[in-house]
Amino acid sequence: MKLAPLDNPVRASWLTEQGIRFDPGPYVSEAYQARKFIDSLPKVERLSQVTERIFHPGIFRRKWVTDPEIGKPFLGSAAIFQNDLSNLPLIGGIPSQKESNFALKPGWTLITRSGMTAGRVTYSRLEADGFACSEHVMRVIPQRELISPGYLYTFLASKYGRPIIKGSIYGTSVRHIEADHIDNMPIPRMASDIEEAIDSLFNEAMRLRSLFQRRITEATEDLFKSANLPDLLNLNWHTQAREIGFAARRVNATTLRALNHSPRANEVAEAIRVRSHLPLGDICNGGMLASGVRFKRVDAQPENGGVRLVGQRHGFWMRPEGRWISPKRAPSGIFAPDEAVLVSAQGSPGETDTLGRAIFVTGSWTKNAYTQHFLRVVSGDSSVSGAYLFAFLRSEAAFRMLRATCVGSIQQDLHARLRREIPVPLCTPEDRQRISETVRQAYRWRDEADMKEDEAFTLLDAAVREAAR
Repeated sequence: MKLAPLDNPVRASWLTEQGIRFDPGPYVSEAYQARKFIDSLPKVERLSQVTERIFHPGIFRRKWVTDPEIGKPFLGSAAIFQNDLSNLPLIGGIPSQKESNFALKPGWTLITRSGMTAGRVTYSRLEADGFACSEHVMRVIPQRELISPGYLYTFLASKYGRPIIKGSIYGTSVRHIEADHIDNMPIPRMASDIEEAIDSLFNEAMRLRSLFQRRITEATEDLFKSANLPDLLNLNWHTQAREIGFAARRVNATTLRALNHSPRANEVAEAIRVRSHLPLGDICNGGMLASGVRFKRVDAQPENGGVRLVGQRHGFWMRPEGRWISPKRAPSGIFAPDEAVLVSAQGSPGETDTLGRAIFVTGSWTKNAYTQHFLRVVSGDSSVSGAYLFAFLRSEAAFRMLRATCVGSIQQDLHARLRREIPVPLCTPEDRQRISETVRQAYRWRDEADMKEDEAFTLLDAAVREAAR
């Protein structure tokens, strides 16, 4: 049973607005409650009054390219939430009259506007400047002389703004939000020092996320250069000859699948094997190289000891969503140890799918639970840290070798024996230590960015409650 909260009870004026309806639906709706609560604050403006534009760029024919010289990184409606923007597809052929509408600018608020996930909110980061973005994402551009981007985003993404946005969704099979559905939503205005403090926290979080992106990229580049393998940094995979027909040697009972004998993937592996290296399986002896445990999910809220369960899609997001489950009703293997690398190991092998991509678990993310679909890669060799392994496994070279181990039909998996044979290049101990520390620092910055954003939401919530007194 859902009840109206005591601090925001149903009022007689609401009954009038709803045509004297006595069914509870409209009055216990989070969107209706949030809108009425914000409207009751002393100073409120409309979203259209504090923004330059609220728009989406419209539909056009997508032309995918592989050359960065003629294409732009493209963010889809799920990719806008990604933690690492290194592996985006490239899009070309954007009509010149629409190009300015597709290009993002830092600080814009982005809202997914169609599909079953409509109404999710994030922001355009510093490293996304000029990136193309899907027509399924609405752009909210603030008038900077009237409202700071960080304050506007923080409200729209807060527990007050999100329900109002989601309450604007219409449709059944394909849900949508249009600009004119949200341009009248109320935006509370606070004292200038509060709004500036929230904006400052937002800008610091953006800066830290940019540092995070730069550092993990630098770590991977440092690894391949230190291992005398700089050519593997730019594989130009799609410009190489297609594997339409080839002869495979040394075929045995392990696998007869053509993909597992990919000449291009074998060339990458051989380039590493002629240098100092260790097979991934040897590094993980004494550690772990296996999928997680299967278990029954029993829901539990955070206040009741629940932990967030992160799946393969949300694991690659800045702030993962997902259900909360009871760890007491699940095996211990749902958690990942500090500096574990988790590889998305089950799914479809499309170019933009996560299968074969890696994430790094450290800091605050060790508190999350993870589904069995992740391959747990935990080093058992004290000379090869998990941070170093991640710097390698996030690379395009490792991704292509992992993809070449796929087995299965619609839902692929990574072959248990072939994944053990993937070669990991070894630098000098000093290089490995430096690369590991670069990764660790990047993830400390990521956690700090999360804390800055959480602090901004807390400050906004306190200000709104104070204004409502």
